[in-house]
Amino acid sequence: MRTPLQAILGLFAGATLALAPQAAALPSATPVPVAAPEARAAADPAYKVLVFSRTAGFRHSSIDDGVAALRALGTAHDFSVDATEDSQAFTGGNLAQYKAVVFLSTTGDVLDGPQQTAFEQYVQGGGGYVGIHAAADTEYDWPFYEGLAGALFHSHPAIQSATVDVEDRAHDATAHLGGTWQRTDEWYDYRTNPRTTARVLASLDESSYSGGNMAGDHPIAWCKEYRGGRAFYTGGGHTDESYAEPAFRRHLLGGIRWAAGMTDADCRPETGYTPLFDGSSTTGWRQAGPGGFDLADGTLTSRGGLGMLWYAARELTGDYSVKLDWKAAGDDNSGVFLGFPASDDPWSAVNNGYEIQIDATDGTDRTTGAVYGFRSADIAARDAALNPPGEWNTYELRVTGERLEIFLNGRKINDFTNTDPARSLRQGHVGIQNHGDGDEVSFRDVRVKQLGGQQPGPRTGEVKGVNGKCLDVDNALTADGTKIQLWSCNGTGAQKWTVADDGTVKALGKCLDVSGGGTADGTRIQLWSCNGTGAQKWTPQSDGTVRNPQSGKCLDASGGTWNDGTPVHLWTCHTGPNQKWTLP
Repeated sequence: MRTPLQAILGLFAGATLALAPQAAALPSATPVPVAAPEARAAADPAYKVLVFSRTAGFRHSSIDDGVAALRALGTAHDFSVDATEDSQAFTGGNLAQYKAVVFLSTTGDVLDGPQQTAFEQYVQGGGGYVGIHAAADTEYDWPFYEGLAGALFHSHPAIQSATVDVEDRAHDATAHLGGTWQRTDEWYDYRTNPRTTARVLASLDESSYSGGNMAGDHPIAWCKEYRGGRAFYTGGGHTDESYAEPAFRRHLLGGIRWAAGMTDADCRPETGYTPLFDGSSTTGWRQAGPGGFDLADGTLTSRGGLGMLWYAARELTGDYSVKLDWKAAGDDNSGVFLGFPASDDPWSAVNNGYEIQIDATDGTDRTTGAVYGFRSADIAARDAALNPPGEWNTYELRVTGERLEIFLNGRKINDFTNTDPARSLRQGHVGIQNHGDGDEVSFRDVRVKQLGGQQPGPRTGEVKGVNGKCLDVDNALTADGTKIQLWSCNGTGAQKWTVADDGTVKALGKCLDVSGGGTADGTRIQLWSCNGTGAQKWTPQSDGTVRNPQSGKCLDASGGTWNDGTPVHLWTCHTGPNQKWTLP
């Protein structure tokens, strides 16, 4: 949370208003034009961006307009721009001053080996990458870059108008857009589809233009976390005119802000979700209690209350994941309910289900990310992930058994297990709260995925252990055998771990590994090239330990003082504090 809030609002569970069940009709959605302003909620701290536009192949005439547009954006939005076509800028010392590097319609091989290494280290250390248009027509023989960009250029038809389907309206690069975006550009086809490795923000409707060849699934803008850094790409920007379009400039601004770490978003790959509210209809939803929600621009905004809009058309059962986007106008109060029986009395949700709170200034067990009245969020993790009022956030509420994991903008901030036999997260409805007069919270894109016992994809973030210290790769080195240790959390790529469904835990492109596949107490834990063996498989346990199934032993911080630099090793599981870990 970047701006502290002061006022404390009234509490839902403690309110004494008598509520009568009632239904409230919602107005039908009306088309809203694409928003043009480049403004956002609050000023960012000043930072620097490097714009790189060297070409070793086709050169776009729009590069000069692109540089000018990025400079103008920087002047208006707190960042300074250094623009260059000199690859000598790619040294570790020089890159360290920039929060993000923009590849503006680069083409061909633009960096030599040492320069590539410097850029890889920059990204692994937490640096940001923004690729614009022909950035995908660059460095075909450099696997790291292909993974960073997400996909490389294959072909393109003639410049023409096309319909862009906006898939994610929470990311700062696309939140200002409507559900569709009509614009003219040169529309790239890509050699691969990035959907399985990146969060697709926007895609092309191939029926709206001629020449698309990606079989109807045609991503055109996406974001991803990659090897410790952040990567954003947009296929727009071929034409000179693109850089005079307010909506496209705002699109670029959002991509830069996210890559530079000025705003957060859930950029994990997402597939298989079914919409419960997609902005076009509230069919299946019912209002319980007073107040309600206004629907405009594909957005539900709370008014009055205490009440709740709940999805009556379907009860969620078994293991599932609910995702939804939300935004508070200021110091406002709302929440999301799970696991309550069908009822037009909002108190039924309070008394029989669980509320995941939205209110950044309430008490610790009643603030954003908390399971209201039951379990506080990890406040430090919550604050690091939370966007300020006026900007969109994304919740994922993942239920497996009676366990509820709460993710904010892709970061896990709470882990709660229901032990009340009178309640169950595995069966019930979902609802969103309208808390009361003056509380203005908006929601978009409520969707659900039935998990069938499976985790919905990899999660990336810090692995926290004893004394609140982070699992760390010594000096961010990537050589096989590099020491894994505890270190004060610092947000670098050396502390960003990806926990995958296959049991691997990765940082800097390599795996957490038991040296030699050993089983003895004290066996070294190290970084090693991923090889699919049992030495690189890890299973989180309900008691907070992380077990290596092959050995039957636990990830353990050695010794009894646990200072910076304390190595981790394999040890017989005993559930002591040096074996408790919080995963992303």
